[in-house]
Amino acid sequence: MSKKRKPLPSEPIEAVIESLAHDGRGIARVEGKTVFVHGALTGERVRFRLTRRLRRHDEAVVTEVLEPSAQRVEPRCAHFGVCGGCALQHMDPAAQIENKQAILADVLQRIGGLAPARWLPPLAAADAEAHWGYRRKARLGVRWVPKKGRVLVGFRERGSSFIADVQRCEVLHPAVGEHLEALARLIEGLSIRERLPQIEVAQGDGPVVLVFRVLDPPSAADCDRLLSFAAQSGFHVYLQEGGVETVRPLPGQEIELSYRLPNQGLTLAFEPNDFTQVNLELNRQMIDQALALLDPQPDERLLDLFCGLGNFTLPLARQARELVGVEGDAGLVARAQANAVRNGIENVRFYTADLYAQALPQTGAAAGAHSGARTVHQAGVQTGAQAGPHPSSLPLTAMPWLDHPFDKALLDPPRSGALEVLDWLASSGVQRILYVSCYPATLARDAAKLVGELGFRLEAAGAMDMFPHTAHLEAMALFERR
Repeated sequence: MSKKRKPLPSEPIEAVIESLAHDGRGIARVEGKTVFVHGALTGERVRFRLTRRLRRHDEAVVTEVLEPSAQRVEPRCAHFGVCGGCALQHMDPAAQIENKQAILADVLQRIGGLAPARWLPPLAAADAEAHWGYRRKARLGVRWVPKKGRVLVGFRERGSSFIADVQRCEVLHPAVGEHLEALARLIEGLSIRERLPQIEVAQGDGPVVLVFRVLDPPSAADCDRLLSFAAQSGFHVYLQEGGVETVRPLPGQEIELSYRLPNQGLTLAFEPNDFTQVNLELNRQMIDQALALLDPQPDERLLDLFCGLGNFTLPLARQARELVGVEGDAGLVARAQANAVRNGIENVRFYTADLYAQALPQTGAAAGAHSGARTVHQAGVQTGAQAGPHPSSLPLTAMPWLDHPFDKALLDPPRSGALEVLDWLASSGVQRILYVSCYPATLARDAAKLVGELGFRLEAAGAMDMFPHTAHLEAMALFERR
């Protein structure tokens, strides 16, 4: 017979917050048990209400701040604490990035047993106002709520599948964040309002594309309503009826999205569903820092793994002898190639390769330690007049981009990290690796392998505040051959 769970206490509990968890919640101890407290900051004395009891910890929400931290500020958004889009609006932005740098140090030490030889100054918005309205890529939930008799558009409530009832969003670019109510009213008038679960927002330096995910085809009247809204608002309306391959503009709505990298004199075009960084200012800072750390020389050959549409590849190519970019998404590779041509860059080659398909074989003297080499699906795409064959399946060691060793490499993997390529990368001749991470745990894991097994040292590391007011942490780490 299961043990009956004790009811949650109705009276608030008072405690001092000892530290912050990696998701931005305060950590308190009550009768020896850990409590994660939403809305609390380190050092504060607060009263909180328990919302959930678990075997190893409890969860709670602040009801009153008795002794506030010097880092506490008034949240700008009226919906903070309900909407799950942000976790740290109550914390001074300068303190947010300091906290993220401390979290990075903790994760590197705890998981990887490492500390860098030097810490990079954390990258953050240049001024206080730039911490707001920065987000140019987003997926907004949409829901028709019969009890309210209206549609809600926005991020989900914290810890819930419900859409937060908000009128505006302070972290979305104002072109979108100030028009959530208008979007909701638009959808309310559609015949398929109950069959439209989300909107993808895509914006570069210019106009905004809204991709409406529709589970049923819109009627002719629906399309007319969407086109009228587009004409009045300046948004460009696309529909998606299935997978990403079904994304299409309504008649007359097609537009080229792009963003500039002014310090490198580059413009990169992209499709609405392509991966791009949400924060253009931080992306530009990140590229400047990557160039400074890798320091490509005119006689060097560089490799960019998980290269996307060329965000790092093309700036690096401006300074190196040759760049090779490898990416698993063939569409992104096509866009990267087109961006190279568009910007007059001829010393770069792009290839499609599934770097996660399986463990990759090593090259050179280390290859003998890995018998039974497997293959990955690969199709090569080159820029310029040197375009060659597109092999459908080759062992990694036979791929045409391995015709010469590399001097330096950049890795920009997804959350799952880059563990599958590290053995091969270490045997490829690179002397310097720059790792751009969107998840510190896999960075720490991969760093431990590079340092502990593959002959590198962790030269430098630093946090990047790509998502202000959230607990999301991005980082950059530099590895040098010992």
